[in-house]
Amino acid sequence: MSARALDITRLGGQGDGIAETPEGQIFVPFTLPGDRITAAVDKGRGTLISLIEPSPDRVTPPCPHFGADSDEAGCGGCAMQHVADAAYRDWKRNLVVAALEGRGIMAEVGPLVACAPGARRRVVFAVRRTDKGSILGFNRASSHQIVPIETCVVASERINQALPAIRRLATAVAVGKEAFRLSVLDTLSGFDLAVDAPFKLSEADRLRISASVRKETGVTRLSFNGEILIEIQPPQLVFGDVAVNPPPGGFVQASEAAETLMGELVTTHLKKSKRVLDLFSGSGTFALRLAQQSHVHAVESDGPSLAALDKAARRSPGLKPVSVEKRDLLRRPLMTAELKTYQGLVFDPPRAGAEVQVQDIARSTITRIAAVSCNPVTLARDLEILVKGGYKITSITPIDQFLWSSHVEVVALLERSKR
Repeated sequence: MSARALDITRLGGQGDGIAETPEGQIFVPFTLPGDRITAAVDKGRGTLISLIEPSPDRVTPPCPHFGADSDEAGCGGCAMQHVADAAYRDWKRNLVVAALEGRGIMAEVGPLVACAPGARRRVVFAVRRTDKGSILGFNRASSHQIVPIETCVVASERINQALPAIRRLATAVAVGKEAFRLSVLDTLSGFDLAVDAPFKLSEADRLRISASVRKETGVTRLSFNGEILIEIQPPQLVFGDVAVNPPPGGFVQASEAAETLMGELVTTHLKKSKRVLDLFSGSGTFALRLAQQSHVHAVESDGPSLAALDKAARRSPGLKPVSVEKRDLLRRPLMTAELKTYQGLVFDPPRAGAEVQVQDIARSTITRIAAVSCNPVTLARDLEILVKGGYKITSITPIDQFLWSSHVEVVALLERSKR
């Protein structure tokens, strides 16, 4: 490993600064175009040592845990807090533009819709037991090292206020030496904590953890590897006007504000569709909103999420009929013949996208489609299939649901061209 001076000329897709050298590109985290730096370089990767001349777009990060020179050695939860707002927004929007252009799609991409700090209602912490107790925080970038945190500027104020209690409960759960994940969801009825761990609990551990939860205010449920250990009352979210009790560890959009905007875009686009399909429906983020105006058939592979959707629809008067189907769309997609009775469709697949399913959608007669994704690259691939099948993109909206990270949510709206 050698130390050398570098000029950063552009940002990569993961937020690292890139220096062009005769030996090739060197990627350096926590840098940006216009920086002249000294870095320790090894095999195309650099570690920032010092700033010789900072970029005019460099700003002071709002979080004390951020960056290569922080006292905590750099929390890896955020990658872009050192970039001025305008430059940051341009970079993030261009992630979507570049993905589309890579597939030959020249559709106009709207301005990035900002999400404010403190908007995250769902946060996933890393936890590890040590000889001195337990560490709760986030993994350092490109490392298994957990950086302990005392505050998180992207998390909701309620989560930040509850961090001492969350840390105590994490310590109660940490019976094994292996690191584990603790997902915290801020719901209307309290915090829903879901542990995903590689170790097992004894019956005594379960009783002790349950007793610990009862001592803490604000925690409504704690589950361990999908099993509910204690539920004081069901966690509750609202999708549109419909109350839902999500299952332990079930998928939920990270920001309520972003979810609301996505819901408005989707429901407005599909409002003239009498019958609508919601594919990869989860617990009903879109289905329960759409059911206020259309008959909805929701398809999802996760049984508990689908059950939560079905229960919420059944106990909510005034909705149009909602039917549900448990089906792994990545392995067994809906065939073109099964799509012929629907006029509208929304799909929000995992990061891998919905390539196989989209091929059948492209051959269908569905008039309007809303495509939602947190991965612009796989979304662009899926949109290319739909465009070749005769659909026209009418709008693309990037949403900064994952503030200061390299992830961006996108809602693309399409209509079938007249044949």
